[in-house]
Amino acid sequence: MRVGLTGGIASGKSTVAETLVGLGAVIIDSDKIAREVVAAGTPGLAAVVEEFGDSVLTAEGELDRGKVGEIVFADEGARERLNQIVHPLVGARSAELEEAGRASGALVINDIPLLVEVGYAPFFDKVIVVDVPVETQVERAIGRGMSESEVRARIKAQASREERLAAATYVIDNTGTVDELRRRVKEIYDELRRDVAGS
Repeated sequence: MRVGLTGGIASGKSTVAETLVGLGAVIIDSDKIAREVVAAGTPGLAAVVEEFGDSVLTAEGELDRGKVGEIVFADEGARERLNQIVHPLVGARSAELEEAGRASGALVINDIPLLVEVGYAPFFDKVIVVDVPVETQVERAIGRGMSESEVRARIKAQASREERLAAATYVIDNTGTVDELRRRVKEIYDELRRDVAGS
């Protein structure tokens, strides 16, 4: 069984992922893998440099994320070319980790912030969505030091709350206390374990 986890900015998805790990799940973090596959010395980084030139490297020979962001957010074609390099590498590494996690008997959950945006929901048997109202996202992100305009731009660039909820098998409402959140996560974890055991 393939399980995906997603949620908008400042929804509390990281807390949910940490709670799941504490319960015994293996979390495959797609953002972390995306950084690993273009780390210094990797074929992924070499491919990015071949496509975009040495200007995307720092003095230390690492990927300059700010520079890449400037290029790909100003040019949809460039963003697509970057995705064609990075996405297959992330997919292959995720598949390796998923297989290893399943072999260990753990419940494997793919943490993919843009799961809905990139159209991956149909590839999962179950999708967990961490949900809060937009104004709660804005308030929490500002509390972490982001400006309101920056937060709203991020939210606008992500799937809408309605689009995420439409893809959900399970919804975790994160407007209550941390204890309430953890109880809901445990309910879902236990149900998923039962589903795996019964399949």
